[in-house]
Amino acid sequence: MEKRTLGSAGLEVSALGLGCMGISQSFGPSPDRATMVDFLRAAVEHGVTFFDTAEVYGPYHNEEVVGEALAPLRDQVVIATKFGFSLDEGDRKLDSRPEHIREALEGSLRRLRTDHVDLLYQHRVDPDVPIEEVAGTVKDLMDEGKVHHFGLSEAGVDIIRRAHAAQPVTALQSEYSLFWREPEGAILDTLDELGIGFVPFSPLGRGFLTGTVDATTTFSDGDIRATLPRFTLEARKANLELVERIRTVAERQGATPGQVALAWLLAQKPFIVPIPGTRRLTRLEENIGAADLALTDEDLAELEQASTEVKIMGERYPEAMQQMVNR
Repeated sequence: MEKRTLGSAGLEVSALGLGCMGISQSFGPSPDRATMVDFLRAAVEHGVTFFDTAEVYGPYHNEEVVGEALAPLRDQVVIATKFGFSLDEGDRKLDSRPEHIREALEGSLRRLRTDHVDLLYQHRVDPDVPIEEVAGTVKDLMDEGKVHHFGLSEAGVDIIRRAHAAQPVTALQSEYSLFWREPEGAILDTLDELGIGFVPFSPLGRGFLTGTVDATTTFSDGDIRATLPRFTLEARKANLELVERIRTVAERQGATPGQVALAWLLAQKPFIVPIPGTRRLTRLEENIGAADLALTDEDLAELEQASTEVKIMGERYPEAMQQMVNR
């Protein structure tokens, strides 16, 4: 797979990474650990070099699986993880105090079976801790060799600029897709100006843009989509219009809707590296195919028109979850 570069410090990764959250949470019952270890190693064989996890996924279990799978391949991969939540007694509160960042990193290093994290993100902006203090702590950890690059997640322009002034930011991770285009404009322009990479999570709209979710879909126990406003039955019926218009482009290209959605993202900026999540090798292979899909100007114009004309129904998060997003 072709490579892309995140940030001015030159972090090179595969054009498509792998979001690992779904391995252990959010999309129904998880496959057994051995199966997921094999799957992650197969992803490396298929050219994926960029793996995204977090201590809060599970919590902890996700990093353990990623660590077991990738430890024998450590020199071939880039591992990103995140801090930013206090997980005491299962309660998830924002916590980016310097002492907690250090504590979280030590746990991540242990679970990931490594002596360094390639890219360490602040998972969510903590309004109680100045971002300069967060950036300074990560800088100290970089000086110690335990972290190689600093990242932010779901941060707005002011936070990005302040953090970058204190310690250069390599990447911002936020949701971005044909299903959710909010980062366009100020966010992307700022990243371009400062030389910061962009890592879209949920680049397939939590599976919706693959065309495999429709009005008849039933979500299993533990599937987060059952709680999301834009996945209600009414919303799905309305939002399928966008998928059908993506499918038109896909059929012309001899591709799948999901591949077109990913190729559209890759075509937006050369510093964009989507991290679609999956637990199945067939879906991984399909996603990887998007890196070789060259959309024409006609395709891009048609997708732009479809995304502009189709009004997406439903917020992306329930109100309580949305309060964690600090832009």
